[in-house]
Amino acid sequence: MQVKETMIRGMYQLKIDQKNRLATQNKVPGTSVYGERLIKVDNEEYRLWDPFRSKFAAAYLSGMKLLPQLKGKNILYLGVSTGTTPSHFSDILDDGFIYGVEFSPKVMRKFYRLAEERSNMIPILADARRPEEYSSYVFDVDLIYQDVSQPEQATIFGRNAQEYLKPGGVGVIAIKSQSIDVSLEPEEVFSNQMKVLEDDFGLQVLESSTIDAFEKKHAVMIIKKA
Repeated sequence: MQVKETMIRGMYQLKIDQKNRLATQNKVPGTSVYGERLIKVDNEEYRLWDPFRSKFAAAYLSGMKLLPQLKGKNILYLGVSTGTTPSHFSDILDDGFIYGVEFSPKVMRKFYRLAEERSNMIPILADARRPEEYSSYVFDVDLIYQDVSQPEQATIFGRNAQEYLKPGGVGVIAIKSQSIDVSLEPEEVFSNQMKVLEDDFGLQVLESSTIDAFEKKHAVMIIKKA
């Protein structure tokens, strides 16, 4: 079996049955997080990374070129849910760590159990719309990743970027058009959200792409703070 590291350090491509599959080296060998397949190659265990359940993996396979490096970064993750994508980030980080913000107590209980096995995850039960609520727990970060289903997605990102993202820091935001305005075409929603990020918060949108092959009516944007 062929294993090749991608342009994202710590993200690998495994050739299985003539198909390329994304994967990370498992930080907790023998443990699957969301039912993903575990594969051993040369005494190293890999977890397959499902792009239909992870916007970051979907963005990579959709050809986005400016996705940020994760290794060694401190990340504020807004909308960690039960930890599908965060668990792969955890595999990659090495010395970095993840502040995982989630609003739902029921969902957070599942993420908390995951964090008990992974020392680089810090669960925070809070509302991402109110970043001041977790200022006692979060310090400046290198990267903000956001995947929430709120109408004001760009505003949530912008407020958190103002509060926690280091100058020159980068963000990744998954925009869900149907959570914002079902009466508009997705492209118009994406354009409006981009304007909020740039005009209201002074952020720079470096790259934007839909991920229709994996998730309809969604876009991923790469953001930079001056």
